[in-house]
Amino acid sequence: MEDIVSLKCDRMAAETWLFSRSRLIIRRGALSFDKITVFSLLVCLLLSALSVSACGRKASPGATDRTPVSPGTTSTTPTATVGDKLGFHTTRAKGEQECIVVLTNFPDVKRQYPEKMLSDRITNFLGPYFQVASYDKLRLQVDVSKPIVLPKPVSYYKISPRNLEVDHSKVAALVTDAVNAADSDINFNDYDYVILAFGATQVEYGMVGLCPIPGMLGFEITSKTNKSGEVINNAAVFAENAHLGTYVHDTLHMLGGRIGTQRVTPCLYDHDLQAKYPFMPDFAKAMINMGFWDPLSSHAPYKLELPPTGLSSWTKLRLNWVDESKIALVPAGQTATVDLGPLTDRNSATLVIKIPITDKTYYLVENRQKIGSDVNCPTSGILVLYADDSIYECRQGQSPVKIMDANPSVPYFNDATFDIGKKDRYVDTKNNIAIILQKKDGLSYQIQVTTADKAK
Repeated sequence: MEDIVSLKCDRMAAETWLFSRSRLIIRRGALSFDKITVFSLLVCLLLSALSVSACGRKASPGATDRTPVSPGTTSTTPTATVGDKLGFHTTRAKGEQECIVVLTNFPDVKRQYPEKMLSDRITNFLGPYFQVASYDKLRLQVDVSKPIVLPKPVSYYKISPRNLEVDHSKVAALVTDAVNAADSDINFNDYDYVILAFGATQVEYGMVGLCPIPGMLGFEITSKTNKSGEVINNAAVFAENAHLGTYVHDTLHMLGGRIGTQRVTPCLYDHDLQAKYPFMPDFAKAMINMGFWDPLSSHAPYKLELPPTGLSSWTKLRLNWVDESKIALVPAGQTATVDLGPLTDRNSATLVIKIPITDKTYYLVENRQKIGSDVNCPTSGILVLYADDSIYECRQGQSPVKIMDANPSVPYFNDATFDIGKKDRYVDTKNNIAIILQKKDGLSYQIQVTTADKAK
């Protein structure tokens, strides 16, 4: 929302062509289940049903009876609970969901790009991107409405490009006026998500994109109701020069929503630094937590000519997109060996290793390879993330998740991965944890999680 990437019509047309050509391929790949995967899913469903039947309820996130069993480990202890493996997460970002794009114009501003080009960019990209990112758990159907015109000039709604200075009343007024203007043409009760695609640039409006509902940082708009009484529970707005990564970034805020006062999928850049460096390329100085490794951190991708990278394991877990059977749980102090496949490969037996330290803190280990939606990662190898669910937003250097950088001498985490023949281990002496890369087989790694004293 804060950085700006100037887009030319010919580049936008090329992106639209690319995604319209690749959409069928992406969908076919996302819908292909092998027999082992189907069998595993059926077993998981059966075990879940038996568990609910026997216990009467699901375990809550942060449960303390952590036990480590998962594919590829050497442990034989009982199966962990849902709360143990997933932690803090939403349950709503799954299934068939509907999104309406409202082409929103200001009376005093003329569009620089054709409406069809912009609507095609959204419809041909967002659905396939999230279908792949969710391992086919979310199918987002995107429709486009006819254009509407807001009742006031763009200057009336204009906001600061700095998150901490945004006038919340102007954001609320814009959403209210837009859904009322579209009231006669759209039944908003038919849609889970609303996107307002502006006929104005970031310079004219103030931001390149943001998520008004459920809100950002210190303000929360739980819902809006239009003149007909239809309820809008999720809304995002985008300037017409928004990059594809911007659409992913702010749609992720909608998908995660809020649980209590906590955003499930918050921005992963530092908001205080964003106030100092709201525009690219200086905006990269705010990316002190996750660099280019997750669109929640930087929606301007690593290479601007390519689509945004895939999501980190932290974001996928929060959206409940990783099957329990594909999460290897190894509590601190224990030893296990895990075969870890690429995070983008839905056929990987294990997609992420979770190492709980306390009820709120834990490590995540993920394998990022330049394949599929991760083709635009800075490099490849094993990423180690440290997470703290007690931290809600990225302020003053704190973050709910951070990369443990294998090579801090390279800025923006652009060489943050561990790898065989490079730096092959991460050791946390304070918590007595060691993560050791033992070998690589194809694109998969054999990872040993053990204690720091055994890593010497």
